[in-house]
Amino acid sequence: MSITKRFWVSLILSLPMLANMLLMPFGWMLPGGAWTQLVLTTLIMLISARPFWQSAWASFTKHHANMDTLVAIGTATAYVYSLYAMLTGQAVFFESAAFVTTFVLLGQVFEERMRRNSANAVEKLANLQAKEAEVQRGDRFVKVPLADVQLGDVLRVKPGQKVPVDGVIVQGSSTIDESMVTGESLPVTKQVDDAVIGATQNGTGTFLFRATKIGENTMLAQIVELVKKAQNSHAPIQKLTDKVSDIFVPVVLSLAIATFLIWYVFLGASLANALIFAVSVVVIACPCALGLATPTALMVGTGRGAKMGILIKNGEVLEAVNDVKTVVFDKTGTITVGHPQVTDVIGDEARVLTLAASLEEASEHPLAAAILDRAQALALTVPAATNFHAIEGKGVQATVAGQTAVVGNHKLVADFALTEAMQRQVVALQDAAKTVVFVGLGDQIIGLIAIQDVPKSTSREAIADLKARGLKTVMLTGDNQRVATAVAQQVGIDQVIADVLPGDKADHVRQLQQTGKVAFVGDGINDAPALTTADVGIAMGSGTDIAIDAGGIVLVKNDLRDVDRALALSRKTFNRIKLNLFWAFIYNVLGIPVAAGVFYAIGLTLSPELAGLAMAFSSLSVVTSSVLLNRAKIRTKVRTTA
Repeated sequence: MSITKRFWVSLILSLPMLANMLLMPFGWMLPGGAWTQLVLTTLIMLISARPFWQSAWASFTKHHANMDTLVAIGTATAYVYSLYAMLTGQAVFFESAAFVTTFVLLGQVFEERMRRNSANAVEKLANLQAKEAEVQRGDRFVKVPLADVQLGDVLRVKPGQKVPVDGVIVQGSSTIDESMVTGESLPVTKQVDDAVIGATQNGTGTFLFRATKIGENTMLAQIVELVKKAQNSHAPIQKLTDKVSDIFVPVVLSLAIATFLIWYVFLGASLANALIFAVSVVVIACPCALGLATPTALMVGTGRGAKMGILIKNGEVLEAVNDVKTVVFDKTGTITVGHPQVTDVIGDEARVLTLAASLEEASEHPLAAAILDRAQALALTVPAATNFHAIEGKGVQATVAGQTAVVGNHKLVADFALTEAMQRQVVALQDAAKTVVFVGLGDQIIGLIAIQDVPKSTSREAIADLKARGLKTVMLTGDNQRVATAVAQQVGIDQVIADVLPGDKADHVRQLQQTGKVAFVGDGINDAPALTTADVGIAMGSGTDIAIDAGGIVLVKNDLRDVDRALALSRKTFNRIKLNLFWAFIYNVLGIPVAAGVFYAIGLTLSPELAGLAMAFSSLSVVTSSVLLNRAKIRTKVRTTA
């Protein structure tokens, strides 16, 4: 029988006894008196409380004690004594055993509902995906079940439809709402060669895309799996609570026995009153909420992170984040865009880019791609080049519109005249760690093109947020010192470690760990060892599968500002776990002296049923505290300097 059904059975059978207790001062008595209470309580013991006894006995046979041990002993003591009291004509308190069972189950109902809501949230996330897809078969598109989509299939998505699987657009464009996966509130414009994510909502355009990930390999499926694992994980602090529980139960039982002996033997209380004090101690001390403190906060925190596009893989990450002192970044693809871009054009921009693009159309060099991208962005008409050939160690040469044209590096300068003004510009660009491409026509250099892997637009803000939080920032890159230093200055990085071989990144992380815990942010295959070595590995969502697997936190949106948000959310969640532990114990700490009758002389006592109610409220406090984490503000630090 489910916990909820057991609770309702116990509640319904307890209500007559509750009415008897409340109305007795007004002269109303429960029909059948103690015999009716015996029948009702026995049903509760057999139906609702039996699992507590079974769990307690199973733990006893293994020489352990758990929270169910306290509940079982408390209810059994109240029930057995009431049987004895009824046979000897003394006052019974069957209602104590019944109410304790009801209130303990009430706390467990809170826990079950919390878990069910979290499971439903994950299930709803999984159900976001489309159920079928339009797949190209020959010269037409046919609807097939999602399970029939194969890697490499070309699919069509019409306005308003969901993107079935992950892929890359091959024709058309549109705006796509990715909020359900990335947490990004604004629609994202997508064109040819842009990646699309399964389960996201298409806007007004129709496009074709090629499937690159299907089934359990899609981003949505991976998010669902990560959230499930995180919610079922344990933070290291949970081990402490487990150890506390192992010694807590024997201590409580000892306190209960001592309470009984003091009242019955030394203070001369009646057997009934001494037992009431002892049972109250057992019940109020049962920290059932202790088992809720960590998992409920983990469920809410990781679930909220998933909605924000921040995937926290386990509870260990949450605890490690709390003590991070240094955040280390890979450069390429993490701080920077990841591919070269034209940053400056010296001379007539249209003329210089048109000529350079004519010569670079036949080249596959990354710098050539940057020039062609810029020319395409400006919608320049590029004339065809003839007589194309490479100039060894310098660049390329061709004929354009009947004139000889060249595009190349600084070695071309020896063959062409360069004005003093242009020479100063070359030096300035190189000092900014930019690669300078010379464009010549005839016998003179007509312009310069500066190319650089530029920082992302959000990198400077992201670094400032972390520094405002008091964290040290470090760039760890294989690039040369000059380029790395220039990028670091642009985004505000504190320390640069350049010229690092991929295999040595983990060693540098270990060195930095000597001064405190380290978080590493990266996206490439060569970042995997460093992500694993760091106390907290943060993988960018656009990175390789190996990097994502190695990271403890994954930033789905590939937004560097989410590093600070991830740290803030992790700390909020861990602090909520500690707050939950406080609520789990506060009722016990305050209630045990009252339950034991320490304040009996001033009329302050705690019956077993009220002790059970307090215990239920302890569970409710913990669950409420965790749920409120959904409303907690995750803010970046306010920056006081530019």
